[in-house]
Amino acid sequence: MATVQTKPAAAAAKRGGPRRIRVTVRKVNPWSVLKLSLVFYFCLLLIVLSGLAILFMLLDAMGLIDSIAGLLTGLTILEPSAEIRMFPVFRVLFLIGFITVIVGSVFTMFLAFLYNLLSDLVGGIEVTLLERR
Repeated sequence: MATVQTKPAAAAAKRGGPRRIRVTVRKVNPWSVLKLSLVFYFCLLLIVLSGLAILFMLLDAMGLIDSIAGLLTGLTILEPSAEIRMFPVFRVLFLIGFITVIVGSVFTMFLAFLYNLLSDLVGGIEVTLLERR
């Protein structure tokens, strides 16, 4: 079976270098942007919460959490018998993070709509692709 090459591809094959193709990104699918951003921001939320959990456990092991609770009790911000516990704090942090994931994903989808509108005016983003042999 014979293959047919275009002139730029045949010239690139003779030179031995990669073939360059210029592509313009004119439209971005907002649904795929939403799905990707939801997964990305949720993974980022899990990474941040994991890091904060490790930091909280280290500070608790060093006794700094109890010192902070005593300071807040002295400033009458907390009740005298109040403790700072990990799970209620992280429940609130997860709720705030989940709301941030939703808002960030909707904002990213809005930016995809905005890109589609602007690419009609200016022509999109031009990308050069290389085909390696």
